[in-house]
Amino acid sequence: MTASRAHPFRGPFSGHLETRAGPSALSRRVALALPLLMLPLLLAAFAHAAQHLRAPFSRARLARVQEAIVPQAEQPASAASAQQFATDQLAYFAPSVSAWESEIRAWSAQFGLSPQLVAIVMQIESCGDPQALSSAGARGLFQVMPFHFGHTEDAFDPEVNARRGLDYLATAWDLSGGDLAQTLAAYNGGLSLIGKPASAWPDETRRYVAWGLGLWRDVHAGALPSPTLDAWLAAGGQRLCTQAQSRLALP
Repeated sequence: MTASRAHPFRGPFSGHLETRAGPSALSRRVALALPLLMLPLLLAAFAHAAQHLRAPFSRARLARVQEAIVPQAEQPASAASAQQFATDQLAYFAPSVSAWESEIRAWSAQFGLSPQLVAIVMQIESCGDPQALSSAGARGLFQVMPFHFGHTEDAFDPEVNARRGLDYLATAWDLSGGDLAQTLAAYNGGLSLIGKPASAWPDETRRYVAWGLGLWRDVHAGALPSPTLDAWLAAGGQRLCTQAQSRLALP
């Protein structure tokens, strides 16, 4: 190619001097530049859509699951009663879990999860103790293993711990198709359990799911105080809750 010929790819993006070739060359340059000018707008639109896609999709599936679990007669009849219904549900948990009510609601909205599901997992995992540390090394409110955190992240920071733990919980919820038992099993025993029958779960996972489903049923059946929570406390959970109340300086 000789220097006297115009090249459509040379110009401001090539590092070469432009060759003037009249209006046709200008038209080609405009045509080439237009997609580049549109790219930021397209990327912004895609990011906006991606940000709002997951949570409503998860909430929609959650609504279908709740309709199947909660008898029609127990469902609230109005927006006002729905809000009261949701607020009262956090009274079914230990005081050290209810103390995180505002955070639970914010996190559930952020990850597209039910506030009751978030509270159930917090109840079983740590009873609301942000400094909880298991013998296996799981940390914080949602008992997240260390390898889920970045090198500079504080695993005991409630916001960091919730972000890592609830992102995993939301992934389990999505992959299980909104199956509550499978979601709880996956959170306790790993995502590989999704799709497997309960008979294939470890004993610990079966116990974990039984506690979680029991709490869920008590909340939606209006069983207050929760028989499942009382049984969980008597089975050893009280130690966790006593420690959490001390950490949070609760009476």
